[in-house]
Amino acid sequence: QVQLVESGGGLVQPGGSLRLSCAASVSISSINVMGWYRQAPGKQREVVAISTTGDSTTYADSVRGRFTISRDNAKNTVYLQMNSPKLEDTAVYYCNAKKLHLGKGWGDYWGQGTQVTVSS
Repeated sequence: QVQLVESGGGLVQPGGSLRLSCAASVSISSINVMGWYRQAPGKQREVVAISTTGDSTTYADSVRGRFTISRDNAKNTVYLQMNSPKLEDTAVYYCNAKKLHLGKGWGDYWGQGTQVTVSS
């Protein structure tokens, strides 16, 4: 089992910055894929950024160049640095972990979500 706890959400002005954190209950170096997703009212959950243990990162086109995902293995924490947020970035942001359990298959874990509101 992997427990994820997000923090850092809140109100941010367009063009400002905000950093989300996701603390894991296990060593994140053992988690194959960690990512951030978001869900806006009336819309489906969508991927924002993905990070693998091989240091590969992937971003949604809508956030590439503005958001950065990073891992701190010593703190078992993954971050999402949000720079120059736009109104359309308003959503609940969720942390996700995908871990391969030997002999048991993949586990897919979610945090409780943190609200990010971009508004002037």
